[in-house]
Amino acid sequence: MGSLVSKKKQTPPTEGASTSTPQTADASPATPPAAEAEVKGQGETTEVKGDMPAAGPEGKGDDAPPLEGGKEGGTEDVKVDDESPVTITQVPVAVALKCAVQQYAWGRIGKDSEVATLTQSCDPSFQLKEDEPYAELWMGTHSKGPSILQDDEAKPLKDWIAAQPDCLGDKVRSKFNDQLPFLFKVLSVNKALSIQAHPHKALAETLHAEHPENYPDDNHKPEMAIALTPFEGLNGFRPLIEIEEFLKTVPEFRTVVGEDNADKFTAELESGGNDAKDVLKDCFTGLMTRDPEIVKEQLSLLVQRLEAEDSETTNRELLLRLNTQFPSDVGCFCSYFLNHIILQPGEAMFLGPNEPHAYLSGNCMECMACSDNVVRAGLTPKYKDVENLCKMLTYLPSPPQDKLFPSVTDPGDPCITVYDPPVPDFAVARIKVAEGVESYEVTAYDSASILITISGQAEVSHPSFGNGKTLTLKRGSVTFVSANHSLPLKLEKEDGLLAFRAYCPLA
Repeated sequence: MGSLVSKKKQTPPTEGASTSTPQTADASPATPPAAEAEVKGQGETTEVKGDMPAAGPEGKGDDAPPLEGGKEGGTEDVKVDDESPVTITQVPVAVALKCAVQQYAWGRIGKDSEVATLTQSCDPSFQLKEDEPYAELWMGTHSKGPSILQDDEAKPLKDWIAAQPDCLGDKVRSKFNDQLPFLFKVLSVNKALSIQAHPHKALAETLHAEHPENYPDDNHKPEMAIALTPFEGLNGFRPLIEIEEFLKTVPEFRTVVGEDNADKFTAELESGGNDAKDVLKDCFTGLMTRDPEIVKEQLSLLVQRLEAEDSETTNRELLLRLNTQFPSDVGCFCSYFLNHIILQPGEAMFLGPNEPHAYLSGNCMECMACSDNVVRAGLTPKYKDVENLCKMLTYLPSPPQDKLFPSVTDPGDPCITVYDPPVPDFAVARIKVAEGVESYEVTAYDSASILITISGQAEVSHPSFGNGKTLTLKRGSVTFVSANHSLPLKLEKEDGLLAFRAYCPLA
């Protein structure tokens, strides 16, 4: 008998793949990045015993018959001759994930949390407690909350990707060094998150090198929020004329900013505002570095005055609410500096590097570069880095409508709405299939993707699952989809389907 020979074999091109290019919000609508006509699939392993070289059978791509058995896909025994059995193992092109739930104090409580009810719907082991907060559902490979495969081995998604990196797609592999570049989340916000910003790449590397205990990643963290329910937040600096009006009409705010800073701000606006960025920085820094006792005193005076007012003045309700959640916190005054935005379901806002923001309430989808770096300075019991926050901000004022991030309908599929921010790390597609539709195909992209089902139910079949197995998509289910593979869905037609899909939009 001859020696044992092993050989790796790539699957043939995927079915019906298009060559559409990704799009940005400033461009005309375009289909998200689809699989190329000639692609590398995921590996099949062929072992041959006997005196002849290893060889794999043809036609084991997406259109091949189902393979038999196997924990992570199908296997099939093939006879090369009477004495040479061949075993082929195919990796599934999509896998169900179990994802981490973060119970931060600001999360919505019990069944009021979308994070909790989504998880409860698909994870039998999850025990929802009515009096506990459920803040975030993490979908991805970040070490703080890694997703794992829903199989007997419970392998971390990061390890599964490392074993077959072609699942990421060639472009993602090349640009992001064989790593999944995004972190996908569901957020359920009951009370305000911190006044914060996320550093750009160079600053992230510096902060991580100098203070790894506070900044665990060396990566930037641009992020995008897409509302599932009405979703409220602070985002970016208000127009200067609005801030000036608050400085004139809210004496407590003027005191904590500083009289000198307020006078310079007004003088700069009256002279044309050529140095507006500098005076805005001085005013904001003056507030954030003010003696905490002065902040506490002035906030108490402001709250007493606002509570005694009969009319609902601008920012009154928000400031009183923030003070209830974080009494005497300097972050309450930040509401006079930052745009107050309420997104309706389906609306989005993009949070670029070094932009101040804070989420306030509601449920949303969130996608970001794979990082957990946050520079905080108010509305939080966590570590505050006031100096770095004040130095890093852009200080670019804009009206609130400019903070809404546009979406576009995919011209190749009216069921898809694309949110494509100006970063290479991620984009999001919302898939909304109407009631009465019995079948739908999740398009092949040339990037790995993560798909979460918000409502509806569908069955997914694919030859790589092996032995006639299927995946069930239902409320709360999370699925990793390999690059260059489409998924045919058989829907429960009375339900329709709503899902969100994060992917990497490299051209």
